[in-house]
Amino acid sequence: MELAELAFSASDLAQMRFAVSPMWEVVASFRLLASGAPHPVHRAWIEQVRPRVITAGLDRGWLAELIPPSGYLPDFLNPAPTHPAPALGEELAAIVAASEDRIRRDLDHLCGHLGSRGPRSRALSADPGACIGKVAEEIEVYWELALAPYWARVRAVLDADVFHRARQVAEHGAGHLFNDLHESVSWNDNALRLIRRRRGLTRRAAGSGLLLIPSVFAGPGLLTRVRQPEPPQLAYPARGVGTLWESRPVLRSDALATVLGRSRTLLLAELQAPASTTELARRTGLSPAAVSQQLMALRDAGLVSAHRAGRSVLYARTSVAESLLGAVLP
Repeated sequence: MELAELAFSASDLAQMRFAVSPMWEVVASFRLLASGAPHPVHRAWIEQVRPRVITAGLDRGWLAELIPPSGYLPDFLNPAPTHPAPALGEELAAIVAASEDRIRRDLDHLCGHLGSRGPRSRALSADPGACIGKVAEEIEVYWELALAPYWARVRAVLDADVFHRARQVAEHGAGHLFNDLHESVSWNDNALRLIRRRRGLTRRAAGSGLLLIPSVFAGPGLLTRVRQPEPPQLAYPARGVGTLWESRPVLRSDALATVLGRSRTLLLAELQAPASTTELARRTGLSPAAVSQQLMALRDAGLVSAHRAGRSVLYARTSVAESLLGAVLP
């Protein structure tokens, strides 16, 4: 059994922090799709998203060569978050700003794991400055297709996990947090131990502190990133992932309809999963024009968001709508 050990000083513990990272969800979710494996929790998400990804050609693009189904992930794809909840655009800016030497080193390491390079990987290695922007553009396309319509739900699970972990630290200390984080993680004698990690995990290879990043798509194992001078990153499965895609029926809808109107309440209830105007019209019996009009009103009120998926637009409930619906449940 392989064991990696990361020593902690008082300063390292003082610099330990949490972050919610869109890019970690990008790489972990794309890896899940690329694996082709069934998943007991994310099955509905996979069934909805995979056709969009294939239609957009992303299964044959830059990410398909940079994110293998298992093993090493290029470090430049996961820059260290500078604050607790960076936007995707902030992380993409850091990716584009990565040094050419770093990108080439990461690609060489990836090639060592895979045994060969694809054409896009070769082009990126030959001229990172000319190609890294194309990688960022493809990440944005993937985000809009696969994650943005679901982000309100995903973010709620991640935020709840961070709140729980922070409370653990406050009530029981960092040692209790680490020992409860994941079955392969343990804390003893001022050191964090990770079982089954193949690469080294030393302070010489990483910066000070530790970044703990909950993820709904990472798992069942852990994902790590170790790169000087940045703090080591540990992406772990968030608590509550099993409830992520649970159906949330809108009860007491008459009360909500009194405020929003029957049609708008009906559309919010149907947006259990992101859907297009055509899909919503078919499901509700409303005309496409009426659906479009009501969706625009809901969007203006901050209750739905719109995300382009090829030639169509997907509408999704926002966190405000989720909170509103939760408030009317008994």
